[in-house]
Amino acid sequence: MNILVSACLLGVECRYNGKGVLDPAVKALMDRHCLIPVCPEIMGGLATPRTPAERACGRVITRDGEDVTPAYEKGAEEALKLAMLYGCRAAVLKERSPSCGNGQIYDGTFTGKLTEGEGVCAGLLKSHGIKVYGESQIERLLEESERY
Repeated sequence: MNILVSACLLGVECRYNGKGVLDPAVKALMDRHCLIPVCPEIMGGLATPRTPAERACGRVITRDGEDVTPAYEKGAEEALKLAMLYGCRAAVLKERSPSCGNGQIYDGTFTGKLTEGEGVCAGLLKSHGIKVYGESQIERLLEESERY
């Protein structure tokens, strides 16, 4: 099965702080599935490193107050194109991210507080029938992928 995956979870240094960490559980998925790496922020035209951003009131705003929602939306659309092209039915995305977060994201105050919600890309993928998992949910993905 082809699975879309946040490139930063494969060690690609594309996070807002210029870092990426190879997640052992994500790497282990490569033994059983074909992983399609994406970074919606980069695909939307944002630089690495970049000013941290959080979702608030349906927008994505940087710590400096810049509205970067259009870049996040463009990146989400590009990630969706790849998911559709490769027939991905699932995605493993970076938790808490304003782009990739699923279930919980930072609340927009830049204080480290979490709130219920989803990132721009996660929401778009889900609206197109793609099951979204965070990196801590890989065991669940493996269990559920038996049904895909």
